[in-house]
Amino acid sequence: MFFFRSLLTLLVLTCAGAPAWAAPAPMPFERIGRALNGVHVFNDVAIAPDGGHFAYTDDAVHIGDVSSPRRTRRISTCGTCKGAAVAWSPDGLHVAFVTTDAKGQGNIAITDVTGSSIRIVTHAHGPLSTPHWSPDGARIAFLYSPGAPRVPSALEPGTPDSGIVGGTYYEQRLAVVAAAGGAIRLLGPANLNVYEYDWSPDGTRFAASAAHGDGDANWWVAALYTIDLATGTARRILRPQTQMASPRFSGDGTRIAYICGIMSDEAVTGGDICVVPARGGEAIDVTPDFDASVTTIDWRGSRDSILATDNRLGKTCVTTFGVDTASHHDFWCGLETIFANNYAGLVAGDAGISVSLDGSVSAVIRQSFASPPEIAIGPVGAWKRVTSANANVTHLTGAAHSITWMSDGYTVQGFLIEPLGYRRGQPAPLITLVHGGPSYASSPMFPAGAEAYEGVLAARGYAVFEPNPRGSYGGGEAFTRANVKDFGGGDLRDVLAGLDAATAVIPANPKRMGIMGWSYGGYMTMWALTQTNRFKAAVSGAGLSDWLSYYGTNGIDTWMTPFFGATVYDDPAVYAKSSPITFIKNVHTPTLMLGGTLDDEVPITQSYEYWHALRALHVPAQLVVYPGEGHLFNKPADQLDVSRRIVGWFDHWLK
Repeated sequence: MFFFRSLLTLLVLTCAGAPAWAAPAPMPFERIGRALNGVHVFNDVAIAPDGGHFAYTDDAVHIGDVSSPRRTRRISTCGTCKGAAVAWSPDGLHVAFVTTDAKGQGNIAITDVTGSSIRIVTHAHGPLSTPHWSPDGARIAFLYSPGAPRVPSALEPGTPDSGIVGGTYYEQRLAVVAAAGGAIRLLGPANLNVYEYDWSPDGTRFAASAAHGDGDANWWVAALYTIDLATGTARRILRPQTQMASPRFSGDGTRIAYICGIMSDEAVTGGDICVVPARGGEAIDVTPDFDASVTTIDWRGSRDSILATDNRLGKTCVTTFGVDTASHHDFWCGLETIFANNYAGLVAGDAGISVSLDGSVSAVIRQSFASPPEIAIGPVGAWKRVTSANANVTHLTGAAHSITWMSDGYTVQGFLIEPLGYRRGQPAPLITLVHGGPSYASSPMFPAGAEAYEGVLAARGYAVFEPNPRGSYGGGEAFTRANVKDFGGGDLRDVLAGLDAATAVIPANPKRMGIMGWSYGGYMTMWALTQTNRFKAAVSGAGLSDWLSYYGTNGIDTWMTPFFGATVYDDPAVYAKSSPITFIKNVHTPTLMLGGTLDDEVPITQSYEYWHALRALHVPAQLVVYPGEGHLFNKPADQLDVSRRIVGWFDHWLK
């Protein structure tokens, strides 16, 4: 249930009105589209182990010298480069990456630091990702789905059912290939889907998060395994009590750390740090009282120290944790977003920061609401920008504020984004934009791509409020768990209290406030309209109207039990009390609903239910269905249409 971003080009849509203050005319849609498309996208960056070179991908692979970082060599195009995950060999002389051909088939390629030679070392037939060199440099491991017709993910469009239901799925296997090239070797049993993995320091085995059965549906019940390189056998060493992510071997190979916590989406992770003996045993939470959400971890060769990034009430921090001393030290915190690869998931193998073995130099992709993404290199927290690909981008928003407020004893955080050209103290129409998840958080990111709705709305004269209510990352694991068995309760109180705080900064006409969101944000939109008349227009994307019917029709029902405490068959009442359809007669707000026909995460039938009810109750409503789209929309024309309709709906009802 993830609030996504991707690229689009937008068309002109006439605005029916003007903001309350004497602002410039709303930016034309074609200019907004050029601005969103004009933001240069960096996929990942990696420092060589010796700290001498760095590599990054955008639409190609680039390699540079740390001593003269602004001069890089463009080595090779890599197709889409999504999931390219450049990986340095242990000696720092070669880079492995995923290259994609014209037909969309990815393969592992290797180049030297000069780029003078490029070798394709696999001949795959199916999606692959996440290459990592063995410690001795002789092999490359990766994740591979032989014969699969699409990238494994419940976020991708599903396959329409035909004939016997539930009998066909494709596993993502752990695979290895010799660095010199050759046959691909699959490890583990055929029905074990591997989500993330890590080499042991001696190169003889792997730590992996994995689950048997349908890979798209079972990440939420994944267990910790070790997989032997020589025999390919897998041994389960831990069935965690919550979701797990990012298994990592300690430097001496005796322990495995992972991120533990309640998480609603594969690869969109946050929580505490848990550690378990590599031979198996009891897991220990080594950050039980940490008031932030750890998002990435790396032992960096150590036995007792973990380098991590964490989300801390809207800030990103780089922190070291002493496993044996239960201590932590902040290297850097900033009101911005940094990552080395895989921000917000979608491919496995996350890294918040790439650091040389001696710790002297690091690399990140760095951005904020005001600063577009660029590659930055230097000591941790003292990075210097080395690219200027986004020097001439168009800014679509006014100033952005991080605000905090109290709700039921919790400190809650969110962002308030001013409209473009806003004059302080003047009223403005305001849209509350609730993120997906619920285990996720709005972050300081420069608006880019089709689903950067905050940028589109701000450019058209709207203030945008992005709350991170309980259930979000950023306030610690207890805060993330605080919505368990209480969807639509405390989280909505947090949103409404935050709206009071937001309107103290930007005055808003009560008749010109709307709400919207996608996935969990779509659910919160549908739910909010049953509990308050404060919002005068609403947009729900991939929304969820009835938890009981949803349980039996979605493709990922294993995610629900940790949040509701039982299956729908064991405790239907806990699902019914949080279902918008239970209170549907309270809704009077004009509502636009959007969704894809092949959405396995939130079936389009959920929007049909809500739309049907509003129509019967004579509430203005519109449902727009997009054929062939999943939870993520992939077609540029559909992405364009979504943004056009969202702004058009709010313009009609609020302006």
